[in-house]
Amino acid sequence: MNQAQREPSLVIMAAGMGSRFGGPKQITPVGPAGEMIIDYSIYDALKAGFSRIVFVIKREIEETFKEKIGNRIARHADVTYVYQELSALPAGFTAPAGRVKPWGTGHAVLCCRDAVKGPFAVINADDYYGRDCYSLLYRFLTAEENAGGTLPLHLAMAGYVLENTLTENGYVSRGICEVDGEGTLRTLVERTHIELRGGRAMYTEDEGESWHALQPGCRVSMNCWAFPAGTLERFETRFADFLSSDIDPLKSEFYLPFAVNSLVESGEADVKVLETRDRWYGMTYPKDREKVTDAIRGFIREGIYPERLWQE
Repeated sequence: MNQAQREPSLVIMAAGMGSRFGGPKQITPVGPAGEMIIDYSIYDALKAGFSRIVFVIKREIEETFKEKIGNRIARHADVTYVYQELSALPAGFTAPAGRVKPWGTGHAVLCCRDAVKGPFAVINADDYYGRDCYSLLYRFLTAEENAGGTLPLHLAMAGYVLENTLTENGYVSRGICEVDGEGTLRTLVERTHIELRGGRAMYTEDEGESWHALQPGCRVSMNCWAFPAGTLERFETRFADFLSSDIDPLKSEFYLPFAVNSLVESGEADVKVLETRDRWYGMTYPKDREKVTDAIRGFIREGIYPERLWQE
């Protein structure tokens, strides 16, 4: 592996924009010069040391994506495009007739196999993670002990304080983490309906018939990961196992946390939880936009971001 391949890439999962790309939250301006959340994510990543951006998109939105986002970023970083297509499957598999939806976030990352040969981080296109997480991920990926190639692979995820990821405007889904005393992930349980009730984070699994309190200050996964070289080959094996199992061929998805959990359970990998105190922002609900734009204005006043993010 040459020096360029050893440099970490930032993989941004943007294929989910799809048909929603014409006017939804992904391209909603939140900055004073029309910047979107993805602009601030890339700006923070470049400041942390990343220099190569890999966009995972659908081929049918390529022209629009480049016009609205990609061409601007290409003036500041090395940009590569990868296409999440149903036909991108392990040898011996074909997409089932009638399948329309993508195979999920694990598949989106696997589509990068030909473009990413070294270590890489992964984020969602429409989540604001804060500057701290990119520095944590970059330092982890460039540490000698995390070079990859030998087992167990050392993976990492940015662990957010639960209360820093919630909205007052409805419910959210979060991966609740159990972390040991050395900062290693022990379990990750997906809770699909979490909301603030009486000032406490609580979840339900029976459509509100009963509610259960979550541990205050617990860590959650926001799909912000760091993977060493060699991870994608392991993911491909897991994806083949998934396709061979008893799944719904038209609807089942291969989620990235499932792939990670499988590697941990087999002893092929461990996961370091990199604790960040930054607040996560997203626009799950329309009313969330005001909160995001207010936060960005505050960051500009503090000098974290310039008034115009990309000075041409």
